[in-house]
Amino acid sequence: MLKSDLINILVTKRGVTQKQAEATVETIFESMKEALCRGENIEIRGLGAFHVKNYQGYQGRNPKTGQVIPVKPKRGLLFRTGKELRDRVNRPAAQSAQPDLSDPTKGTSGTGT
Repeated sequence: MLKSDLINILVTKRGVTQKQAEATVETIFESMKEALCRGENIEIRGLGAFHVKNYQGYQGRNPKTGQVIPVKPKRGLLFRTGKELRDRVNRPAAQSAQPDLSDPTKGTSGTGT
């Protein structure tokens, strides 16, 4: 799914204009980016949580030469899914998605045999 898909969903389901939908999505994403840059965590119930993790600096090695190289401290971003989303993604496919073979008009190849 792309950002443009989210915008189209807002236009279709909520009846807002294209410009309003774009502004809404941009505002949400910009707010999230700014919060993460400040080191704040973001939790969205039912979806998951973004966490900023601080990594300490350390002495690394160049694998080719074996030379010791200082690695600067840095921050990384982690996303952990919420239980509700994880359960939904791992749920078996719905029964209605499978063809009903008891009905001769459904699930046939169209050959008529």
